[in-house]
Amino acid sequence: MRSPKIDTDYLREMLLGVLAIPSPTGFTDQIVHFVGEELARLGIPLEVTRRGAIRANLKGRVKSPDRAIVVHLDTIGAIATARKPNGRLAVSPIGTWSARFAEGARCTVYTDAGDAVRGTILPLKASGHVFNDEVDTQPASWDNLEVRLDVPLHNYDDLVRYGFHIGDFVCIDPQPEISESGYINSRHLDDKAGVAALLAAAKALRELDAELPVDCHLLFTISEEVGSGASAVLHQDVAEMVSIDNATPAPGQNSAETGVTIAMKDSVGPFDYHLTRKLIKLCQEYNIPHQRDVFRFYRSDSASAVEAGNDIRTTLICFGVDASHGYERTHLDSLESLARLLVMYAQSEPVFQSDSGDFRKLEDFPQQFEEEG
Repeated sequence: MRSPKIDTDYLREMLLGVLAIPSPTGFTDQIVHFVGEELARLGIPLEVTRRGAIRANLKGRVKSPDRAIVVHLDTIGAIATARKPNGRLAVSPIGTWSARFAEGARCTVYTDAGDAVRGTILPLKASGHVFNDEVDTQPASWDNLEVRLDVPLHNYDDLVRYGFHIGDFVCIDPQPEISESGYINSRHLDDKAGVAALLAAAKALRELDAELPVDCHLLFTISEEVGSGASAVLHQDVAEMVSIDNATPAPGQNSAETGVTIAMKDSVGPFDYHLTRKLIKLCQEYNIPHQRDVFRFYRSDSASAVEAGNDIRTTLICFGVDASHGYERTHLDSLESLARLLVMYAQSEPVFQSDSGDFRKLEDFPQQFEEEG
């Protein structure tokens, strides 16, 4: 296997490119086109599923059974739920995120006519000059938020005349900033930073021209934030799948904004024993900075794939994201480490092949495994 050099300039370019495209769940057509065109430019064949997800393929010596790497293109966002008498829009969240992080966010509302109208999400009591201390005591709740639009709107009839409707998508500005120290601050790093890392890994694999042992599907899902994700994007010949998502640096967690975090368990349960240890071994052999963690309030594309009835081994590898689903931060080092691991994984022998040396013998396990069967 050949260790890659990741093009970090390309990674940054792809990250800023996907961040610039609004893609809350249900509003992903434009980002699917962007990523599809980039995969085609890299010479990677792809198809778009009926629902709009991308299934690309890096060819290996063996076509089936094969493996998949999955990342999601959709982000959190909001949707208009009512046209209010004061000329503003009531909203509810797309995906799970706190109203605290929505307060004050700049956004764009997309109408059926194709208009993109700028606005701001504000609490109902936004001015201390009017409401005094109530601006601090009003509960943080989506019921207490509204969108103030940057067009002259004063009542319900104005909203109707301008073409606003219930169901209009409200897309939150990412506001990306990359510091000289390598820190990346932005909304929607989950999972657009993962998308950029996977594209950088795909570019490295194409440049290495390495022979892969089995076909490796690159899957870009469009509904992970609402739970369905990879439920319908897999070919039936996929035997193992690696999901890419964000790790959660915080007190009580072992994740970090540097290196790659390998998830041992999430809220659904433990990941595949052999596949997680294989990835850890690759990190150790190729000096890829890494750590392990367990996520208690978190699920990924792996869960939706298994819940849909796919008989596959799954695991999850992550870039560290501080303040996930808020104004997030990661580090370029984490994305580079993740991309390096993806390149080595794609070149490695699959776990599902019994002659790969990845299966441990029964006597290597603790005594209770023998007693139980």
